Amino acid sequence: MSKSNPFLWPKPRLVWGYGIAVLSVSGALVISRAPGLHLESAPVSLFLCAVMLSAWFGGIGPGLLATTLSDLSFYYYFLAPMYSLAAKPGEIPRLVIFTVSALFVGLLSAAQRSAAESLRRARDDLRGTVEELQKTNSALDSESRERKHAEEATRQMQVELTRVSRVTTMGELTASLAHEVNQPIAAAVTDASTCLRWLMREPPDLTEAREAASRVAKDATRAAEIVSRVRQLFKKSTPQRELINVNEVVREMIALVRSEATRYDILLETDLATDIPQVTGDRVQLQQVLMNLLMNSIDAMKNIDGMRRLMIKSRPENERVFVSVNDTGVGLPPDQADRIFTAFFTTKLHGTGMGLRISRSIIESHGGSLWAEKNSPRGASFCFTLPTKIEAHE
Repeated sequence: MSKSNPFLWPKPRLVWGYGIAVLSVSGALVISRAPGLHLESAPVSLFLCAVMLSAWFGGIGPGLLATTLSDLSFYYYFLAPMYSLAAKPGEIPRLVIFTVSALFVGLLSAAQRSAAESLRRARDDLRGTVEELQKTNSALDSESRERKHAEEATRQMQVELTRVSRVTTMGELTASLAHEVNQPIAAAVTDASTCLRWLMREPPDLTEAREAASRVAKDATRAAEIVSRVRQLFKKSTPQRELINVNEVVREMIALVRSEATRYDILLETDLATDIPQVTGDRVQLQQVLMNLLMNSIDAMKNIDGMRRLMIKSRPENERVFVSVNDTGVGLPPDQADRIFTAFFTTKLHGTGMGLRISRSIIESHGGSLWAEKNSPRGASFCFTLPTKIEAHE
């Protein structure tokens, strides 16, 4: 993925990062000043793109350099009186707005690049980490004379393995998550450019500019929420029990896997009961269970012909909450349906065989149960229940 997508290439050396900043701003200036293109009245988008490109490939330093060079170019070539470094008091608001927009776009682009690199590094390190954990598990099983120590070490290993399984699945979603973050960033760039154009009119249209700025804030908030959700799933922490609406957890996970489903033409649908009661549990662990089930269903439908449909349902059921993930994929493995929850058993080419085992452990630790059954007319259904009034046990 990183070789085919230039936006996921490793960062160049620092000197090249600053060189990219100089070249991108110079290119934006040349294009905006080209006689045949007549772009002198709207150079903002080109400079913002130069800042975003510099911050993406070089980081914060080259992004700040690109912002400074763009400010100087904008001040000298596009603010009246043009071609002068003399004081221009009447143009200060436009310069300030342009500077703030460039800083915002640059910082947001650098943050997105940092998140994408973190995901890539996590994906590259997973194989060795899982192999090491498997060796540790085998060693702990053989140390029966130190049972008390082995039990504690096993518990710690399971917590780490649960996090590694979570990171593994997130690594598979690297491209989709980058796309999800890129959408609000691109919208913010467009709205920032629109805001500046409204302010540059004579007289400035403050109402339209205010609305465009409001959209920029909303897009930035949406990008921050996506990054925050990803960071929460990567976070290593002790379980925290709280009252949770399962439908909210379902919607949060759908937001992360929607691009992956769209990539393979999978129809994603929900049938969530509105009167569903709350359950007591750890939000991150329940997010991991749903993410594992959703990604398994997507994997099962990647290469099939015909309808690709993923349905998530929830409903109250006898003082419990029932949730099911139904797909139209290849179905359960024949004669091996009972083994899919066994540790290290997998039907995937590069699978670890721990996702479903860990998911069942999490559900059982919440006092619930997880099972699989055939879906009609094709595919598989993974279902789990959680208690609403019975206190879950560790």
